[in-house]
Amino acid sequence: MSRIGKQPIAIPSGVDITLDGNVCRVKGPKGTLLQEIHPDIHVGVEDGQVVVTRPNDRPGTRALHGLTRSLIWNMVAGVTEGYRKSLELQGTGYRAQVQGTNLVLSVGYSHPVELHPIEGAAFVAETNTLIHVDGIDKQVVGQQAALIRRVRPPEPYHGKGIRYRGEVIKLKAGKTKGR
Repeated sequence: MSRIGKQPIAIPSGVDITLDGNVCRVKGPKGTLLQEIHPDIHVGVEDGQVVVTRPNDRPGTRALHGLTRSLIWNMVAGVTEGYRKSLELQGTGYRAQVQGTNLVLSVGYSHPVELHPIEGAAFVAETNTLIHVDGIDKQVVGQQAALIRRVRPPEPYHGKGIRYRGEVIKLKAGKTKGR
């Protein structure tokens, strides 16, 4: 049996989980999230816990078992605590600012790059070089952070670019003088 899938999910106070056919709805203090559940996987609420079971041991069903449990766990964590991804800008003159709901990046191009948030994500610019993406859906927050990083990924020679906070870029040696 899946080690992740067999673990029950404790429902914290203030969180309401309803199952309508193949749709799981999680409502909490920060908002509501929906997830469609695969028809082969059974989800039930028992004694203040969510239990995910599978009907057989086929490899595809086993994979869906752990995946479904993780998705529901992420929804519960999102509506109670929320998610945050942090990005750093590294480079001379690189800066970010939030204008309304949009993020404006100056990252070495001839023009500023303006990004609109995906529904469910919000930008916070703590400093000129530190950006946070906040939201209740883990997938949306991660996708928005990836879209920001894609504007100017870190380059391997000087390390300039947009990187996740704490990400280590392995720098390459530059050209050496030949004889």
